[in-house]
Amino acid sequence: MIGSIAALGAGLAVIGAGIGIGQVGGKAMEGISRQPEAASKIQTAMIIAAALIEGAALFGVVVSFLGLR
Repeated sequence: MIGSIAALGAGLAVIGAGIGIGQVGGKAMEGISRQPEAASKIQTAMIIAAALIEGAALFGVVVSFLGLR
């Protein structure tokens, strides 16, 4: 039972990260289409935000697997 709860927590963390990265990417593309001259700044900010989202998702997966003990 505890293993399935940990798997559910890991799955939710990954789903949340996927939604977050999708939102960041979509809004970045929208911003680039509105202001093409700011593409490099927007892209840099998007990559940093995506890395932070992935880090938070990895943290959530690790915490859920640590809950197995």
